[in-house]
Order: sequence, then C-alpha cells, then structure tokens
Amino acid sequence: MADHIYSISEVVGSSSVSVDDAIRGAVTRASRTLHNLDWFEVTNIRGHIEDNQLSHYQVTLKIGFRADLACGQLTRLSRMAITTSDSISVLTW
Repeated sequence: MADHIYSISEVVGSSSVSVDDAIRGAVTRASRTLHNLDWFEVTNIRGHIEDNQLSHYQVTLKIGFRADLACGQLTRLSRMAITTSDSISVLTW
C-alpha cells in the first residue's frame, strides 16, 4: 500500500434546519472542490439568533483529504465558508 499525504481544509456549514443538515451541506459542497475526502471533525458549533428565535446553525469542520501531488508540490488549499443556501464565500491563503 502506498503512503498518502493528507491535507486539511476548514469549512463552515450553515443550516436553518439542524446541525446535521449543516454538516451534510458543508461536506457535500466541499466535495465539489476537494477530492479524495476521507474524514471530518466538528471543531465548533454555534447558532444565529434573530428576534429571540434560533435562526440557523453554524458548524465548523476540519475535512481531511488525500492531497493530489502535482510536480512534487501539494495543491493549494483553501478556507471556505459554506452555507446550504445560494450564498457561498471562499477565502484562500
């Protein structure tokens, strides 16, 4: 079995339905950009309150994936804020 190099991308999923929905939305959206996803770790759960009512859940995840090697270099990683609605912000470093 060949050795693998793993990279981690941090994403934030958001949902008005549930924490589970926020996680599933974040992983689904991240899988469109990142390949070889292997695992995730929830690092933070928070929520947004509007008019004294729960508005939506926000879940921060670390997503682990096997890195693609191109010319001996790791591909550029990104930090993404992902929502299950139509608005998506992507920040890269």
